[in-house]
Amino acid sequence: MKSFKWTLMLGTIAGLVSCGIDMPKETQSSFETMTVEKSDIELPYKFSARMKGQNDVTVTPQVSGQLTNICVAEGQQVKKGQTLFIIDSRNAQLDLEAAQANLQAALAQENSAKLEYESNKNLFEKKIVSRYMLDNSENSYKQAQASVSQARASVSRAKVNLGFCTITASVSGIIGEIPVRVGDQVSPATQLTMLSGNTTMYAEFSVTEAIVEAMVQNSMKATDVEKYIANLPEATFVMKSGTEYPHKGRVVSLTGIVNAATGSLTSKVSFPNPEGHLYSGIQGTVVMPFAEKDVIVIPQNAVVRLQDKALVYKVQADSTATAVDVTIEDTGNGKDFIVTSGLNVGDKIVTTGANNVTEGQRVLFPEEVK
Repeated sequence: MKSFKWTLMLGTIAGLVSCGIDMPKETQSSFETMTVEKSDIELPYKFSARMKGQNDVTVTPQVSGQLTNICVAEGQQVKKGQTLFIIDSRNAQLDLEAAQANLQAALAQENSAKLEYESNKNLFEKKIVSRYMLDNSENSYKQAQASVSQARASVSRAKVNLGFCTITASVSGIIGEIPVRVGDQVSPATQLTMLSGNTTMYAEFSVTEAIVEAMVQNSMKATDVEKYIANLPEATFVMKSGTEYPHKGRVVSLTGIVNAATGSLTSKVSFPNPEGHLYSGIQGTVVMPFAEKDVIVIPQNAVVRLQDKALVYKVQADSTATAVDVTIEDTGNGKDFIVTSGLNVGDKIVTTGANNVTEGQRVLFPEEVK
């Protein structure tokens, strides 16, 4: 039965050939290749960051008392000097009135002491009273003057405390969470809210020593580091949602002390916030472009992943492909890799179709490529 089938197939093929019909030929096509060169590339360095207001202020009372009024709401934009909270001022008002009364009594005492001193001075000049009485009245007068100074200070302190009953914004910004309510008893230990001065925002992030060493050469002097920071490229802030903040930022600081626990340094990038879209606590990614000079860059489709290895097929002189191990670094652009070892300038490698190449396979057919 099988012999019959093969005889039938051969007969059919012979018939087609005899009728002048061409059979399809197997064609071999070249793979896409490239010659390895060195070039410059811009890499996007990415750092996880958290936003913080330029002037984040913890709002706490300066005096103790009952909270009688909350004049703002969470998330509200406020101006510097705007009233935020009011504390019951009746006790502070009574303290001020008492201080003012004590001042009046001290002034009266000072006036009496002054009259007595001037009288004794006149009598002493006439040799009617002794030096002892004159000195004693003079000391009483000076003591009364000191009491007046103390009373004036008490009045000033009472006025300040009365003013502390009205809590105002020390900077313009956004009101954070308000954990207190009207009627609460508050004291200097009570946090009323956090006021984030948001006209300028800082994105704070950690930079490892290795990155710093790559960015700043070890031989660079401290004064040169400041110039280096000033000349760093502009940074972009990308929200967790993937939205890119429209305004660019600049690096303003890089702490000179390494965190012993993490082995990293803290850096800040300043972002303008004219529309008030950035808030303290927002998390995202700071992206900064840095140029890598004179490196080997290959497309990602040239790399074949095999477990923990990265392979590239190198084209030999006889047009066959040989797999070579390479060490690569991601450029972050989604298209290319930087090769740090395994390839040399002038090597020819397979790019498109590398995943379909097998060891020793011929990948170039120059005589068939038009």
